[in-house]
Amino acid sequence: MIDRARQAGLERLLLPNINPDTLPELLRVCDLWPDLCMPMIGLHPEDLSSDYHSQLDGLKSLLDADPGRFIGIGETGLDLYWDNTRLAEQTDAFCVQIEWALQYDLPLVIHSRSSFNELYSVMDRYRNTPLRGIFHCFSGDIHEAEKLMEFSGFMFGIGGVLTYRKSDLKNVLPHIPLERIVLETDCPYLSPVPHRGQRNEPSFIVHTAQFLALSLGIRYDEVCRVTSDNAVRLFRL
Repeated sequence: MIDRARQAGLERLLLPNINPDTLPELLRVCDLWPDLCMPMIGLHPEDLSSDYHSQLDGLKSLLDADPGRFIGIGETGLDLYWDNTRLAEQTDAFCVQIEWALQYDLPLVIHSRSSFNELYSVMDRYRNTPLRGIFHCFSGDIHEAEKLMEFSGFMFGIGGVLTYRKSDLKNVLPHIPLERIVLETDCPYLSPVPHRGQRNEPSFIVHTAQFLALSLGIRYDEVCRVTSDNAVRLFRL
């Protein structure tokens, strides 16, 4: 998989975390391929335990011990798709991680599913801060895109969903400046066409880039250059 990523021309794999249990293996991968893989640290909203404060405390202790190890905070955010009964806990954990991002001046990778209004309400509290990051796996409509563009420090993460026949993203993206788009995989999920239904992997990102170029009517190499520059600038690589 690493070889295929290199052959596809990828220069960096930026790896978000989802909970304390996944972090050791994520860091092992980054230690094996330090020139390619770069770690983030965070607690996903679907991975909150009943004692999520202990999860957060453990992650924060690792962040405090070696803040230069991590390039971002995430994946964090709100997810009300399967369970809408823990909004208060998810919001609390999200705000804690926003404060980490501000404290260490790191970008935030935000997951949002079936929670746009709730997400916007939280983000509005931090409108006048230097908070920056990515709205991960964005698949909203034009109205949602316009509202999120109010947060000037944030990029829109676009992945394989763009290539799906029923996706409306191809009609939304012309309203978002290319300078505010980064490309993602969401591995092992959301593989782009022609690999839909297979386990996703980093090398497949070229298909999303090709589809984005066709959707916007610009050259493939221009899409690669600008979206890569956006990621480098955001993560200060």
